[in-house]
Amino acid sequence: METMINRLPKEIANILHTNKKNSSQFEELIRKGGYLPPEMELMVDAITALSMGKNILLKGPTGAGKTKFAETLSNLFNQPMFSVNCSVDLDAESLLGFKTLAYKEEKQVIEFVPGPVINSMNHGHFLYIDEINMAKPETLPLINGVLDYRRTITNPFTNEVITAKDGFNVIAAINEGYVGTVPLNEALKNRFVVIEVPYIEGEQLKQLIQSNTQLKDSRSIELFVKLSGDLINAVNQGKVAEDAASIRALLDACDLSVLIPPKRAILRSIVDKLDEEREREFVKNLVDTLF
Repeated sequence: METMINRLPKEIANILHTNKKNSSQFEELIRKGGYLPPEMELMVDAITALSMGKNILLKGPTGAGKTKFAETLSNLFNQPMFSVNCSVDLDAESLLGFKTLAYKEEKQVIEFVPGPVINSMNHGHFLYIDEINMAKPETLPLINGVLDYRRTITNPFTNEVITAKDGFNVIAAINEGYVGTVPLNEALKNRFVVIEVPYIEGEQLKQLIQSNTQLKDSRSIELFVKLSGDLINAVNQGKVAEDAASIRALLDACDLSVLIPPKRAILRSIVDKLDEEREREFVKNLVDTLF
């Protein structure tokens, strides 16, 4: 992370230093980071927005590194980050917490166990909402007051009014156009600063493979970087689905290729995830020209 800080403009590094948390609680939720942005402006803009108390929405294709981006921000701010993974089953209890029976002085009592939203507000920590557009439209308005200038919520389970402590920020991620997703309503989207996260390519991808996989052979790394570039171009031309160019899947293939042949590693990590035979054959042909 020192390398990342050294690459930031001096004024942004100073902002980061000023806003860095001294976290003694939930240290295990301070993430390791490791995201290498294709453009340093992405990191600069995210740090600037968070330091000003704004929420950020990371928008981009699957496997582009949005979660790793959020984890890197957690690391740079030395800030624990609670997480919510959205789905159609997400409900108030998943967000806010739940009541349970407990014993106090040998008496049975009802206690409230806080969820990620309440925990992050009470302690002034980051809240990460992954795949925010997978949630049912009626669920997320529960936290509209948390996301705007009020930074408050009335806990429906306890009737307690909770105001977020300083340092609380929301980072959300969105994959648009996938099965099971719904468009974000304008009221929700307007509560975020949007940062478009593209695929990592070229030298940044090479560094990512070197630092995040077991693959060390420079020739093989170059071939995987070339394959990634070709897949991204194919996605942009509408020849294959975005899943084919997932950086996460590519890193899996790099790891597997240490012990099994690269073609088979790519088959397991990338090709077999594609739904259409036409797309699978296209990727196989690309792989045959490289490996």
